[in-house]
Amino acid sequence: MRESEIELLCSQLADYYVFPDIAEDVAKVLRTRLSEGAYSDVDDQEFARRVTADLQSVNGDKHLRLLYSAEEVPETGQESAWDPVAYRKEAEQDAFGITKVERLKGNIGLLELRLLHDAEIATPAVTAAMNLIAYTDALIIDLRNNGGGDPHTVALICSYLFDESVHLNDIYNRPDDTTQQFWTLPHVPGPRFGGKKPVYVLTSSRTFSGAEELSYNLQQNQRATLIGETTKGGAHPGDRYRVGPHLKSAVPNGRAINPISGTNWEGVGVVPHVEVPADEAFDVAYAKALEAI
Repeated sequence: MRESEIELLCSQLADYYVFPDIAEDVAKVLRTRLSEGAYSDVDDQEFARRVTADLQSVNGDKHLRLLYSAEEVPETGQESAWDPVAYRKEAEQDAFGITKVERLKGNIGLLELRLLHDAEIATPAVTAAMNLIAYTDALIIDLRNNGGGDPHTVALICSYLFDESVHLNDIYNRPDDTTQQFWTLPHVPGPRFGGKKPVYVLTSSRTFSGAEELSYNLQQNQRATLIGETTKGGAHPGDRYRVGPHLKSAVPNGRAINPISGTNWEGVGVVPHVEVPADEAFDVAYAKALEAI
């Protein structure tokens, strides 16, 4: 009953997954589970849940998923199931992921980010937020509920937090067999917060993907103090592909490579400097910021 969807998913893994040998192992698991009847007599939502568990059973890659969509996934004729029009509308309604920008008592800046939307559309909003906190004496960046996003947006935010050019991250892309470098930008709109004033990053076990990159970049460059919980552990960006009318796969086709550590946070998360429960992280950071200034 689900054979055509499983076979399409297996072919997507073979074509795109960042580790071809792991893709073969995952495909074997899916085909075995199919033959055992694990996907029989379930609706699309439950099918997606079961397949996701099996996809992640081999190497724990949290980016590797089968997603259920209540809205029909269009047949675009393109390999990717990405819908840029729907995404732009979603980003606009999400205020481009910026939940809060505030100057706290003591001239401490607070920037709370829920997502790091694509720089192509989010740059004006991110720029406005960074300009507003530029003249605070210390900065708290709250990533406790951030599910990730665009590495270009990560680079944009980092560009406001350094005075010099910094090599932040590399991403290897398997389909193209290329590696893209990410650096701070030589010029940014408006004033920089700068590279000297204290920065505190709040993390939780929910902090994921691009938000982990932002945390890891700042940690590896000794630019911020991370406070909270070890993050979720996903360092493999990718794309989405149509599997069925209400199903699409999320297949990681790349991996992050930090130029300092030579590795990334996949599977292990980013470990904060100060480990406290996530709901206590802000109070600890605010007290440290006040003490520092």
